[in-house]
Amino acid sequence: MLKNPEEEHPKKAFGWAARVQSEVLSPFKFFRRATGEKDVALKVLYCGICHSDVHMINNDWGLSYYPLVPGHEIVGEVNEVGSKVEKFRVGDKIGVGFIVGSCRSCENCANNLENYCPNYILTYSSKDYDGTITYGGYSDILVVNEHFVVHIPEKLPLHAAAPLLCAGITVYSPLRYFELDKPGLHLGVVGLGGLGHMAVKFAKVMGAKVTVISTSPHKKKEAMENLGADSFLVSYEQDQLEAARGSMDGIINTISAQHSLLPLIRVLKSHGKLIMFGGTVKPLELPIIPLLAGRKIIGGGVSGGMKETQEMIDFSAKHNVIPEVEVIPMDYANTAMERLVKADVKYKFVINIGNTLKNSCS
Repeated sequence: MLKNPEEEHPKKAFGWAARVQSEVLSPFKFFRRATGEKDVALKVLYCGICHSDVHMINNDWGLSYYPLVPGHEIVGEVNEVGSKVEKFRVGDKIGVGFIVGSCRSCENCANNLENYCPNYILTYSSKDYDGTITYGGYSDILVVNEHFVVHIPEKLPLHAAAPLLCAGITVYSPLRYFELDKPGLHLGVVGLGGLGHMAVKFAKVMGAKVTVISTSPHKKKEAMENLGADSFLVSYEQDQLEAARGSMDGIINTISAQHSLLPLIRVLKSHGKLIMFGGTVKPLELPIIPLLAGRKIIGGGVSGGMKETQEMIDFSAKHNVIPEVEVIPMDYANTAMERLVKADVKYKFVINIGNTLKNSCS
């Protein structure tokens, strides 16, 4: 049974929350825990809006606790450190992603894969170590164990760094793990949203030829001229997909809606890899024969461990991989989510928490 943070924690905080399933966000006063000896306390400056925030507010996955304060693409400034903190100092610019805890003792944790720990703790709407519900980054302050915090290099604009902590690492990690980061490979990116545009950016820097596959023909100019994709396929144009048959080494599939996998599997070369990211509510149909005919594989992934997340942040700073964002005030978040569901954003919303939350909650 969850404990009430208001009874357990001393730090006053405020943010925006959904009190019940599918409710719009509204101002919410709550409490954070005191800064422990290994904790970092931060003032939240920016927080990205992730499509999973919408799913969690609606409890589409059956994981949500209410009141629910969303937000797991968090950038802020350290304002207090615990007595045994080693990696951070007051004034450091830092980031917090989708987890704030894990068991730290299982095989996954030992291999820097905290994101696959059976007992990981989500940044929001999860049961924390002390039994209280976690609250996310649509709030003024946060207290996190230093292990689950990353440094934000000076070269990265803080507002643009926020989406890297979910969208960025979610596509970066499988590109590395499935060895789709080699120069000269031909990669497809299905869906040109928050995840898809980051996949294009990372793949191009890694030296790949990139083809965007989309249901929206009007995105072709944007994909090729602004994001640097090499080609563009309209997914419902069968002649275009047939012409690309057997041409791609890998596909990054970011679609979270119901769709057919068969055309994508056919586009792969022998030994090609179809990597899935979309959290579809209903199962997708998996055609087996096309997988067998070419020794193709389907894989997936969720975010990355802390070591790899820091690696991704540093890589982004070094190679100027910057998400395309629309910065909004806190009181625009509900409208932003409505637009996000309609795919009306290029390509990520980021809430200016530091400059707008206090006024909106006063």
